[in-house]
Amino acid sequence: MDAFVLTGGGSLGAVHVGMLQALYERDIAPDLIIGTSVGGINGAYIASRPQTFKTATALGDIWRGLERHHIFPVGFAGGFLGFVGRRSHFLSNRALRRLVRTHAEFDDLAQAPIPLHVIATDAATGQEVAISRGNTVEAVLATSALPGIFPPVRWDGRLLVDGGVSNYAPISHALDLGAENIYVLTSGTACDLPEPPQGALPLLLHSMSILITGRLVVEIDHLQEKANFIVLPPPCPVDVPPHDFSQAASLIDRSYETTSAYLDALSGDGPAPMPQHLLRAGPHRQ
Repeated sequence: MDAFVLTGGGSLGAVHVGMLQALYERDIAPDLIIGTSVGGINGAYIASRPQTFKTATALGDIWRGLERHHIFPVGFAGGFLGFVGRRSHFLSNRALRRLVRTHAEFDDLAQAPIPLHVIATDAATGQEVAISRGNTVEAVLATSALPGIFPPVRWDGRLLVDGGVSNYAPISHALDLGAENIYVLTSGTACDLPEPPQGALPLLLHSMSILITGRLVVEIDHLQEKANFIVLPPPCPVDVPPHDFSQAASLIDRSYETTSAYLDALSGDGPAPMPQHLLRAGPHRQ
């Protein structure tokens, strides 16, 4: 059984589109989809549609048409109330809700033609919560509820926030569900830069990327005998912040080229090699 695991990454989720194009072009399609954060949003789109290059291109058309206000509608009053502690979030999720509702083709996750699991995080305990049934829109809002930015989603007596908090790349869930070939569709991950990013926010985001990528490498190293992991390399470097939607077209094109070259280089003998810049993000053994 083949699984697609789509990671988080905000606006860098556009990278998934180029990867999907390259996979579908080679007749590689999932029997199972697992998504975290923006990976859950993209996963919900493809789970009910034909697994074809045309579907990935249609998803790309949506990404190319997105602007920041379609996801992050800035409202001063709401933001101020969140800042002073009178609300749990800065922004409304109304725009994101409208986007998901427009493009979701099934009301309940259990109705997805291709089984779809989205990962959220229990805001109280930090526990990962895998959702595979229930209201599609609410489940997708839960997996993408950036803490402090969007409101948490109440689900089965819990308050849920973004799945990337607990598991950016939920490959263990794919294993638990019986996947044998696990394609990991990353977004923007840490890779070599000529010099450290300048500015507090860019440095923070790059540091978080290093942390997230390091965990992914360690987890695959620990689990590699249990499945065949194919970690698709994103474009490197990615200098687009995860709240900037203006570079979607470039990210899609670069991702398609990078993924196509990687897939074409696979020999089919033995495990797929880990992309080199991801290896460098893992622990170094002396």
